[in-house]
Amino acid sequence: MEAWRFVSSREDISTLFPAQTLPAKYKDLSAQFSSVRQVRGDGNCFYRALCFAHLESILHNARALQRFKETIIETSNHFSSAGFDESSFRHHMNTMVHVVEQCQRDEQEEQLLRLFNEQMTSDSLVQYLRMLTSAHLQNHADFFYNFVEAPNLLVYCHQEVEAMAMECDHVDILALSQALDICIHIVSLEGDEEQLTHHVIPEGAEPSLHLLHQTSHYNILYPRPQN
Repeated sequence: MEAWRFVSSREDISTLFPAQTLPAKYKDLSAQFSSVRQVRGDGNCFYRALCFAHLESILHNARALQRFKETIIETSNHFSSAGFDESSFRHHMNTMVHVVEQCQRDEQEEQLLRLFNEQMTSDSLVQYLRMLTSAHLQNHADFFYNFVEAPNLLVYCHQEVEAMAMECDHVDILALSQALDICIHIVSLEGDEEQLTHHVIPEGAEPSLHLLHQTSHYNILYPRPQN
């Protein structure tokens, strides 16, 4: 058994399949994706999966890494606009910047994997993304308040978004995608239908990363090369 804490090495897609005869949707998944990287199911899996998958996708693109680093630094303005005290987000934002700088220096998948499997670093990245999601929801409250099931948006953000180990909802995914300007492709195995369900967030954009959703859990998918 591989010794990983939060994000695994890439594995063949078949590691996800039940041993019995494969349903059609698993065959479809295998036809489209060659491998998977499993993420710990601790309620933080979406945030961890998105962060790792995005950094991995730009790991060898110096311009994209620099642009992402600048985006992270600029988010301090988003936090301030939402009323966050700097002491609450600065450490977590600096952790994200540090990880991006490590990627800029090394461009090594092994280094990225090591950082994500260090609990203090990995959890700090998750906390940063949760707080950023909350800030974006609050800064765009006129749009998002209709989509949350809570007494009000602020209560939702404090209880459901900022708190570690709380599973994310579609509204959180949309907010974080907007905040970081990242397009996400989510493939879902949920439901009894024979077909996979595909969601691209935001709609119509070209996704830079692919996540598998199954029973409230997210793993990272890798498409098969196009012929």
